[in-house]
Amino acid sequence: MSETFGFRVAATDGKARTGVISTPRGEIRTPAFMPVGTAATVKAMMPESVAATGADILLGNTYHLMLRPTAERIDRLGGLHRFMNWDKPILTDSGGFQVMSLTALRKLNEEGVRFKSHIDGSEHWLTPERSMEIQRLLGSDIVMCFDECPALPATEAEVAKSMRLSMRWAQRSRDAFGDRPGHALFGIMQGGVTQELREESAEALKAIGFDGYAIGGLAVGEGQAAMFGVLDYAPQTLPEDKPRYLMGVGKPDDIVGAVVRGVDMMDCVLPSRSGRTGQAWTRRGQVNIKNARHQDDPRPLDEDCTCPACRNYSRAYLHHVFRAQEIISSMLLTWHNLHYYQELMAGLRGAISEGRLSDFVAAFEAQRSAGDIEPLTLT
Repeated sequence: MSETFGFRVAATDGKARTGVISTPRGEIRTPAFMPVGTAATVKAMMPESVAATGADILLGNTYHLMLRPTAERIDRLGGLHRFMNWDKPILTDSGGFQVMSLTALRKLNEEGVRFKSHIDGSEHWLTPERSMEIQRLLGSDIVMCFDECPALPATEAEVAKSMRLSMRWAQRSRDAFGDRPGHALFGIMQGGVTQELREESAEALKAIGFDGYAIGGLAVGEGQAAMFGVLDYAPQTLPEDKPRYLMGVGKPDDIVGAVVRGVDMMDCVLPSRSGRTGQAWTRRGQVNIKNARHQDDPRPLDEDCTCPACRNYSRAYLHHVFRAQEIISSMLLTWHNLHYYQELMAGLRGAISEGRLSDFVAAFEAQRSAGDIEPLTLT
């Protein structure tokens, strides 16, 4: 294992890249999808099960962990890796996105954000310096700058003001992070859907200097076309020799489109949240397991999938346990979804390595457009 943080691109196909992020806790194969372990757990999954799907890295949530059980308690108990029994890399977000979504419960100024806990109403003060301290206490391998993410739609003036505040906070985050060998700090580009603001943000971040660069402020309601419009140019404004991370994305077709445009890392709650609501993601698109068409169907969700849900259980069983509100429903569907996402990432990495990405994307789109298998006709 590497004693330092590093990144190398092994192959490219168009704008798409595949490579490896090296950390003291292991390698992260890129393009990488990071399952979200909001409160030190990927909901309905054991850490060993998450690793078995092929995940090289998890995301932890600074906002939720600072409130409960607190970063100080996690530090006393040996850090987040030991606390949640995950020995691979962990990326923690800064807490900014969650705090910004608490519009009615927060007050923002140049110094930071004062907000009330959604759990018990207690008051907290989050600044770039405090965010860096919390993430240091957690012991995460990749730390994110503290930033403001304005909800879209917003006026260009509001987006510009917010972006420039985030750039000042990025410098303060860099200063507070200090020198931590083996740990990485990522800057976050903002600027809404305006190219000039995105480019200004990229230049400000490059002047400060980071170990990796995130594209923030997307997947917040602007729609896929607008998001892809930004991704058509944004990744190329960031350094080629550093990882590029698209925050909070997304659906399988969002992921494929982002990778084609040069993104190396992504995260989203979608595969685990969908699993808990009876939604399965497959090569043929989304399957709603609560639909009555599945109640007598002995076939697997996806006959080509090797996850435990598809290998050992029928659609009829999955339909039954979801309807009966059995916990195993969330477990099996979440495992399937995370397995599918990691299989998609592996497919993308292989296609880029072999120079056949366009064929892979065409096959991906063709399978999805075909839709789910035909329902069984009972006689």
